[in-house]
Amino acid sequence: MFSLKNKTAAITGAASGIGRAVAIAFAGQGAAVHLLDLNADALVEVVSEIKNAGDNAVPHQLDVVKQVAVKTVFENIANVDLLVNCAGISNIGKADNTSEADFDRVFQVNVKGIYNCLHEVIPYMQKNKSGVIINMASIANHVGLQDRFAYSMSKGAVLGMTLSVARDYIADGIRCNCVSPARVHTPFVDNFIAKNYPGKEKEMFEKLSASQPIGRMAKPEEVASLIVYLCSDEASFITGCDYPIDGGFINLNN
Repeated sequence: MFSLKNKTAAITGAASGIGRAVAIAFAGQGAAVHLLDLNADALVEVVSEIKNAGDNAVPHQLDVVKQVAVKTVFENIANVDLLVNCAGISNIGKADNTSEADFDRVFQVNVKGIYNCLHEVIPYMQKNKSGVIINMASIANHVGLQDRFAYSMSKGAVLGMTLSVARDYIADGIRCNCVSPARVHTPFVDNFIAKNYPGKEKEMFEKLSASQPIGRMAKPEEVASLIVYLCSDEASFITGCDYPIDGGFINLNN
């Protein structure tokens, strides 16, 4: 079950965190994996890890904000069966204290970056009359998160893009869903805490972990397992859906 053999997969943000876990999981399930990320050194490390496990992967250094660069990368990959949009950034701030520069930066990466990839990949999928797209959304689609104005804006847009793509291309055999994690323990989280709460790292990590009713953050591999399922033939009847993976955050926090 959940085999991805004979599938070509492209994963953005694949050098770390959830994207890295997805790339490793997809390679393990037999997909030909293409890793897209801005961090060239980290890409080399992940590709080496995948090859050491006996699987294959191809790195592509890419800034998803730049449409011409995105077009070039996908022209080189050619036929993409599976697209997973994991590249993204966060930002702390409310509507009145988020700077225009920070707002624009979050929008460019989290919204335009996904648009750029959709814009280039969908024609290949239309030609093949098949394909699966997974976009990385967030629990911010469902609940108000304090001091996350720009981030929440961007993830709401991801949900909207997901539903639109699912509807527009259903007759082309393309499925599109999104995944909405709560907090996931990645290097991004550790760096985020260190940057914004210096000297209080342990306290903040415990506080953020406890905000999930299940009592901990998710592991990147747990999110990757859900994405493997959604991209597999076993999920062939699923499209236009958002999947919270949140340790009870949305429904059990009172």
